[in-house]
Amino acid sequence: MKIEKLIRENIRAMKPYSSARDEFKDFDTEMIFLDANENPHENGVNRYPDPQQKTVKTELVKLKKVKESQILLGNGSDEVLDLIFRAFCEPKEDNIITLPPTYGMYSVLANLNNIENREIVLTKNFEPSVKNILEGADKNSKILFLCSPNNPTGNSFSKESVEVLLNTFPGIVVIDEAYIDFSEHKSWLDRLNEFPNLIITQTFSKAYAMAGVRLGICYASEEIIAVLNKIKPPYNINDLTQKCALKRFTKLDDLKDDVKNILKERARLIQGLKEISFVEKIYPSDANFVLVVVDNATKRYNQLIEKGIVIRNRTTQPLCENTLRFTVGTKKETKLLIKALNEI
Repeated sequence: MKIEKLIRENIRAMKPYSSARDEFKDFDTEMIFLDANENPHENGVNRYPDPQQKTVKTELVKLKKVKESQILLGNGSDEVLDLIFRAFCEPKEDNIITLPPTYGMYSVLANLNNIENREIVLTKNFEPSVKNILEGADKNSKILFLCSPNNPTGNSFSKESVEVLLNTFPGIVVIDEAYIDFSEHKSWLDRLNEFPNLIITQTFSKAYAMAGVRLGICYASEEIIAVLNKIKPPYNINDLTQKCALKRFTKLDDLKDDVKNILKERARLIQGLKEISFVEKIYPSDANFVLVVVDNATKRYNQLIEKGIVIRNRTTQPLCENTLRFTVGTKKETKLLIKALNEI
């Protein structure tokens, strides 16, 4: 597959903006910086941040075993996803394929960028219907979004289905791995170099416990990352976010402990839900949440609100009638949730 043919013509032709910090990149050298029209009075944040976040990427290179040139960081994964739309989808001409029920921002970004969203509903087992996806695609199908582990269903898609789609879909395949750290399945990052059309997105919001700083990660071929770098805002990751990420890298053992505790609490939550009379089905989960079928999702949602507990009502989503999504909380929160469910 020739990725260049998938890129929008105007994106191929454009010249990227070159910021002051793009032209001078040696941030570790003591210099007098009079190039970027910054306020010279030091307060810790008066200087522009590194536009390429090299220190953060250096840590990701060591952790993920990829090249720095295969990484792009975004202001949350949503910025990464938006950049992918802008790079590959021509408004009013191209289309994407999404697999409901899935992450809602794919559809929002399609509307924002004036791109047709062809929805191919998952099978009853929450798996991609490979046949229907390929039949629904055409020469203008530029992106296929696979959220695995999937939100809100919690399951990971089968390796066989994903591999077929990577080899046969005519455009870019984005695997959204926001919840991969909670799964027993391997990340597709191990096979990144096998598929030139593969983009993998991950995030610092879930396992890394940094949702408040907004930091998303994109892994892809050097060719794709070069295109996304061309169109990203020059200083899209602020200095405070970069410093928070670097601090988190020094505490990876704590991160592993956090994940272990969440998985342990997920098991406790599932066990507790089995004892609730109005819970009709509990779906297996590879994520930090559990999707369950209840007798009346809207009624139970409102009852929990009255008890000061906020969950997610997913009953309006395809295949999700009368479902509630419970995020895994602390041991104390799980105890209070199960108590509230028993009371109602």
